[in-house]
Amino acid sequence: MKLTLINNIIRYLNAELQTSLTAANNAHLAAIDDQSIAETQYDTLAIEAGYLAEGQSRRAESLKQAIKSFEQLAEITSQISEPHAVIKLGSIVQLAQDQPMQQYFFIAPAAAGYRCEIKGKKFTVITPESPMGQSLINQGTTDEVSIKLGNETFIDEIVYLA
Repeated sequence: MKLTLINNIIRYLNAELQTSLTAANNAHLAAIDDQSIAETQYDTLAIEAGYLAEGQSRRAESLKQAIKSFEQLAEITSQISEPHAVIKLGSIVQLAQDQPMQQYFFIAPAAAGYRCEIKGKKFTVITPESPMGQSLINQGTTDEVSIKLGNETFIDEIVYLA
């Protein structure tokens, strides 16, 4: 199931990458278009389009790096058959309060917030840098964790780890 989840994330990231590359190309074309030539000192259309193109290009590079990291994670995951003793990058985790809803968290290097459903199980991607990820990393099954989200702190038990 973990490889299916990783492949879903890679497909999502590839779609985001294509969107970002298209946006970067369109912004670049707008920046160099004859219609964008400044007519006055206050006409900043070309400059703004250039900034947008640069931002979209950076996002595309970030997405390419994320895809590479998930491809590496898939390779490592396919070679490891024993379950994790503690939560780390690549772990699937479930907290006690999430059991009735079949909700799981996937600790991943990127794509935070991505959600999908596989065989009736709902997955949410979180990164180790997130508040929840920081609370879960290096914990094991049956450990109680204190998770601070916003101004609230709640305590829950880890009931599943793979």
